[in-house]
This record gives sequence, structure tokens and C-alpha cells, in this order.
Amino acid sequence: MTTIEMGSSSMFFNPAGLAQLPRTIDVAASSNSWLAGINHTNFSLAYSPYNNRYGVIGISVQAVNYGEIQGTQEWGNDQGYIDTEIFNPTAYAIGVGYGKALSEMFSVGGHLKITDQNLGDFVVETERSDSLKIVHYEEKPLAFDFGTIFKTGFKSIAFGMTIRNFSEEVKYEKSGFQLPLTFSIGLSADLFDFIPNLKFGKHLYCSIDAVHYRSYPEVINLGFEYQLAEVLALRYGYLHNRDDRSFSVGFGLSFFGTTIDYSYTPFSDIFDDIQRFTIRLAL
Repeated sequence: MTTIEMGSSSMFFNPAGLAQLPRTIDVAASSNSWLAGINHTNFSLAYSPYNNRYGVIGISVQAVNYGEIQGTQEWGNDQGYIDTEIFNPTAYAIGVGYGKALSEMFSVGGHLKITDQNLGDFVVETERSDSLKIVHYEEKPLAFDFGTIFKTGFKSIAFGMTIRNFSEEVKYEKSGFQLPLTFSIGLSADLFDFIPNLKFGKHLYCSIDAVHYRSYPEVINLGFEYQLAEVLALRYGYLHNRDDRSFSVGFGLSFFGTTIDYSYTPFSDIFDDIQRFTIRLAL
């Protein structure tokens, strides 16, 4: 998704994709049923005043509900612990994005996010070994995304890069960590541009991303989208170097400025399969 312009949803992938907003207002809402009862929901809105003359601004909201978790505490019984209260950890990010086309070929964008992770209350030992205290674990670091998209001018080939989740270090009790910093480079094109006198279909987009994570091996993401007229899009994605999944499929339906997207990702036998739903509205 590094070089694919997705309206307001571009803030979640590459904020430079905001720059070429085709309409004045673009709104998107998404629901993702993730692993182990975890649910992701996203909302984004982009506004393009004066026909993109001064760039495009947007706001984004992401929320994660991890479900209910049974708390435990160390104890001197045979099990070594006792059950405490059931808690519900959550996380969210609220962001402001901006994208600007510096020329017909080159666009840049940024996305500033206030994040929050609330893990609830925990019982921990104090400096005295015979006493305990209750600590509330919640951190709110700032994070920043930056990206570019360059349209080469040869056919529909576009090149882009993005850095996401650049932040300060967060520390809980003893362990410190940073948000999952991600660097990606992408290349995309409409393959039908290279086939002369084509009589069927409208577009066949191909996109490939090389992704480097802070604490995970590099991966390659390959995607295809076949568009029939302006109504139906069929999609296939291949995920390289993943232990738990290897591909995804989906489709999109567009009518009267509204688009409904669906995707399905089969996982290994350990986890349930993943389904994602998105509704986008352009005015």
C-alpha cells in the first residue's frame, strides 16, 4: 500500500497518498476482526480545500480492544498464583495528517499521532520484599509517520517510501521499548498500460512493498487489483516470509461515491481466519 492512493485511509499506510484526493471530502471506517478475540477499528476523514491548492488535511482514529483477560497474582499456594480481577486492556491513536503535491509527479505527507496503551492495574513488589503496591500501567507517547510518492512519468509506474511509528521510548516498570518502527519501499503500476490494444477490463494494478520492521525479519508484500469498469475490484495479496499466513483475497464494490471493501486472510490452524470490512465515502 506504499504507493496506492487510498484517500483518507492513506494516513494508515503512506500519508503522501492524501495529496491526490480526487474529491473535496473523503471518509472511511474499517473493522478488523483480529486474532484471539482482538478487534481493530479505524476511522479517517480527509478534506481538500481549494482543489488541493494548499494540500489536503486529515484526521484519523485507531482503536484496539484486546478483550477480557483474567488477572493473576503470585501467591504462596500450590499453584503459585491466585486469580484477581478481570481486566480489559485497550489502545488507541488519534492523528492529524497532511499531504501536499509539490509537483504533478512528487508528493509528500506526514501524520502526527497521540497514542495510548492502557494495560490496567497490576500488583507489584516494592523495594521491601514483604510489601506490595498497585500500579496503573498506561503510556501516551507521540508518534510520527512520513512518506513520499514519486510518479516516474513512464506509464503508470510509481515509487514511494514511508517511515511509520517514529517515537520516543516507553518504559513500563523495568523494560523499555519503542513503538513498532516500520520502514517500507514500494513500487506499483497498472499492468494493462503495457499491453497494447487491450479490449477487456479497465485496470490491473500490481504493487510490491519491501518492509523492514524494528524487531521482525524483512518481508515482501505483493498485491494485485483487477478493476472491471468502475464498479467491481477483485484483489489478491501474497505475503512472503510469514510463518502464520501467506495470502489474502478480497473485493471492492463502488457505487454513487460509496465503496465497500472486504478481505479474507486464512491463518494457520492455531488461529481463526481474519476478516476485514471497510466503507469509504467520497463527496
